[in-house]
Amino acid sequence: MKPPNKISYLIILISSLMILGCTHDTEYIPGPAGADGIDGIDGHDGVDGVDGSAAVCIDCHSASHRGPINDSYILSAHGSGSSWARGTSATCAQCHNNQGYVDYLSGLFVNENGIQSAHPDGYAVSNPISCTGCHSDHRSFDFVNDGNDYALRNIAPVSLVLDPNMVIDFKNDSNPLGTSNACITCHQPRPSYPIPAGTEDYEITSSRFGPHHGPQSTMLEGVMGAIITGSTGYPGVGAATHRSGASCISCHMGETTDGTDGDHTWKPTLNTCVSCHTSMTSIPDGIAGLEEDMATLKALLLALDPSPLLETDSTVPGTYPANIAKATWNYKTVLEDHSNGIHNPEYTRALIKNSIEALQ
Repeated sequence: MKPPNKISYLIILISSLMILGCTHDTEYIPGPAGADGIDGIDGHDGVDGVDGSAAVCIDCHSASHRGPINDSYILSAHGSGSSWARGTSATCAQCHNNQGYVDYLSGLFVNENGIQSAHPDGYAVSNPISCTGCHSDHRSFDFVNDGNDYALRNIAPVSLVLDPNMVIDFKNDSNPLGTSNACITCHQPRPSYPIPAGTEDYEITSSRFGPHHGPQSTMLEGVMGAIITGSTGYPGVGAATHRSGASCISCHMGETTDGTDGDHTWKPTLNTCVSCHTSMTSIPDGIAGLEEDMATLKALLLALDPSPLLETDSTVPGTYPANIAKATWNYKTVLEDHSNGIHNPEYTRALIKNSIEALQ
């Protein structure tokens, strides 16, 4: 067979290129559009929003609302340096350190006695209580039906650290949601010393004997004083009008009069007082006669030999008869309450007057 010549090779090559060119072009030519698919099933209609619902959030979550809050907060004792001075200590951090307070409420930590606490190891830095300490997440956004909890970290009833079996729940008509329960977490006696009771001698082991700086909630409730039988009767637990008809929030966070009281200063305002005490023209310094009774009780304690009290109100460690220890506890409790009896007038009078009788 005769081999193909150069012309035959050229014809074969050109034919091959033409075939390849046609194949390449065919691969990238789109075909005609297909028929439309079947329509999907309609989704469910959403619920219409409430007109102005965003405004409800903006009422609080805006610079114009937060500005006055920040201004009033820095005037409060909570915002001052002394309130977080001891916040590195494990035993103090739950009230004197922002992170310690958050950790305490988390329920994740217990101390060596198995009692709920802040982190048992303490903290390298003590940070001031801030917005994020007291406030976290709302439990509901349906404020109309569920009430506004102001995103407080705790509004549940509080078991007291001095006696976990005793629970305080500051709910009433003025505060149906119990937002005042947030205050009880810190404003209660610390568990350093048991309340004097019975007739046995009592050993005072520290110059800081007493309910520390926070018996406001227990005074309002009418509990945790040292009961001494006397001519002045004790009111029922929770019977004080400020307990049954008012609350921490309603009295201490009212509308400000001049920017230096109410709101987040927590200083009571006359505006709030006159809503119940309609004839009041100024906020009283304390209940009638208490200043004189406190002076009398202090003088009786100082006159004892040995005395359980110093002129500076510090206590003197030692072992004392039960009534002397009780009277000292009651004096320190009313002193540390700082309301001068206004939180619970009848209970305050009973504690002090019966202590005076016991020493006389």
